[in-house]
Amino acid sequence: MTGTGHAGDGHSRVPLPDKAWRAVVWGGAGILLLLPWIAMQFTSEVNWTGFDFLVFGAMLATGCIACEIAVRASRSNAYRFAAAIAVGTGFLLVWINLAVGIIGSEDNLENLVYVGVLAVAIIGAAVARLRAAGMVRAMVATAIAHALTGAYGLAIGSMEAAVSGIVFVAAWLASAWAFQRAAKAAGQG
Repeated sequence: MTGTGHAGDGHSRVPLPDKAWRAVVWGGAGILLLLPWIAMQFTSEVNWTGFDFLVFGAMLATGCIACEIAVRASRSNAYRFAAAIAVGTGFLLVWINLAVGIIGSEDNLENLVYVGVLAVAIIGAAVARLRAAGMVRAMVATAIAHALTGAYGLAIGSMEAAVSGIVFVAAWLASAWAFQRAAKAAGQG
């Protein structure tokens, strides 16, 4: 099977075309941006303002640009999958914090500890220069930072921070695992 890899092995040697990745990412973002508008047509429980759409659109564009960087950084499907997990996890962290907050309400300043988690991920990616082996370390460091924020939340009485911390730590570690697969396939680790 020279040059083809195994189907489903996570790092096949035949990467999905860049156009396919871009279509999924940008198309998915467009659909996500339309969903609240569609929901507003059928229920009064969803009541977004223009500002809500602007913020959500900016978040989606940021996530899409991060995915574009990943598409350019590696042709490996495993790498791109790992990056998609990391970008999606960061996106959800910001979205949840802006919408309802994790430690108390969205207005609780203690939620700013999660900016530190995102900083670890971004700085880690920059230090790693987006190389898969370095991204493994960056995602593990991000998982540790998130675990610490969960412990902090629990210490101040936020069970939500502890429980959500477990889910987010698992997602950061899933990204690290996928980056490890990409690193091994690239001979980096």
